[in-house]
Amino acid sequence: MSVDVRDTIKIEKNGDGITWLYLNRPEKRNAMNPTMHLEMVQALDELEVDDETEILVLTGSGSAFCAGQDLKEFFREQDGKPKERLKVGRASQEWRLRKLKSFPKITIAMVNGWCCGGGFTPLVACDFAIAAEEAQFSLSEVNWGILPGGLVTKVIADSVRYRDALYYILTAENFDGKRAKEIGLVNFTAPLDKLRDDTVAFAQRLLQKNPVVLRAAKEAYRAVRTMDYEQAEDYLSAKSDELKLRDPERGREKGMHEFLDTKAYRPALAPYPR
Repeated sequence: MSVDVRDTIKIEKNGDGITWLYLNRPEKRNAMNPTMHLEMVQALDELEVDDETEILVLTGSGSAFCAGQDLKEFFREQDGKPKERLKVGRASQEWRLRKLKSFPKITIAMVNGWCCGGGFTPLVACDFAIAAEEAQFSLSEVNWGILPGGLVTKVIADSVRYRDALYYILTAENFDGKRAKEIGLVNFTAPLDKLRDDTVAFAQRLLQKNPVVLRAAKEAYRAVRTMDYEQAEDYLSAKSDELKLRDPERGREKGMHEFLDTKAYRPALAPYPR
């Protein structure tokens, strides 16, 4: 095992292809401060090209996933500092809404506890989300006289049903992991004491599949969501051709051969034979 502890984050590798990226301010419920934003930009740049990282799990240290922005350090202490505010503001959006969302490898958000406000953005940016049944989610902004900003409202609109989204935005009621699963915010839940084991088991299932195909498939899905049918047809045709050229495992040829010729492979019944 290797552990890289920085000021506000921690990176853990166990040699199994799964890298654990922790928001590591447990005393602040992992609230995001300027240092964390800058460190996350750097960490994602490194892990994107890291051969040991095949799947990235984002989680929080202690009892929380992420309590949102650090109101004191991110907002109040940046007042009257336009250069500093611009720098950290860009970093804040860069890692959550660009680097994490477009990360070339599979990403899993493991919600181990409180997820509040701005914490919804990295949660939704990940490809998958697994929550502890006991985890608590909160969009409490209206109680503070503000609305869910920083694109929190946008990511909620993209991931949760219309009336459920409005309900929690306007009432500011907390909800748990089970309810998060019901409204489509997370893929599945587990008791807190089994959360890590279930996350590892899920990651191991994904590790059996062709990583180049997984990357192409998730990029294609994200892209076509905002296209019309004609645009999607053109894009998916080009993406399929690109995949044939980029896949070193030549998965399409191998799958066709084993399905049609040797009868050794049934895609719906077994993992990809890497």
